[in-house]
Amino acid sequence: MSILRVILAIFFPPLAVIDRGCGSVIIVFLLTLCGWVPGVIAALIILNKNE
Repeated sequence: MSILRVILAIFFPPLAVIDRGCGSVIIVFLLTLCGWVPGVIAALIILNKNE
């Protein structure tokens, strides 16, 4: 997880997980619509996973 991805996850979470697949982007986008903090947390969790 690079520092650029972390910064991107803080300011615009769906854009940070764009390469993880459509499902991840949709989940993070919906959580960001519900509230900024859940979207950021979900994006950081998804970025922290090793594939």
